[in-house]
Amino acid sequence: MNQERVFTVLKGPHVSEKATIVADQNNQYVFKVASDATKPEIKAAVEALFEVSVTKVNVVNLKGKIKRTVRGMGKRSDTRKAYVTLADGQEISFAASE
Repeated sequence: MNQERVFTVLKGPHVSEKATIVADQNNQYVFKVASDATKPEIKAAVEALFEVSVTKVNVVNLKGKIKRTVRGMGKRSDTRKAYVTLADGQEISFAASE
């Protein structure tokens, strides 16, 4: 996988209460990913960017909700999340390091 694709596969971490609980209990991290990203691409991107060993990748496709606006009905964008399980003893730190 080329370097440009590595940076386009992962859009960023998904920060939520559930993501924090899953990270603490199961050593899993949740990322927002590109809608056309495959599991092997996600695994390669996480391993390349964070220098960790990935054991499993689960993917969830989320359909955008229909919302009412002043101008009528609108739809939020569809999104895709990846639950990445790391090997035992490995972790990812999202805090900025100096």
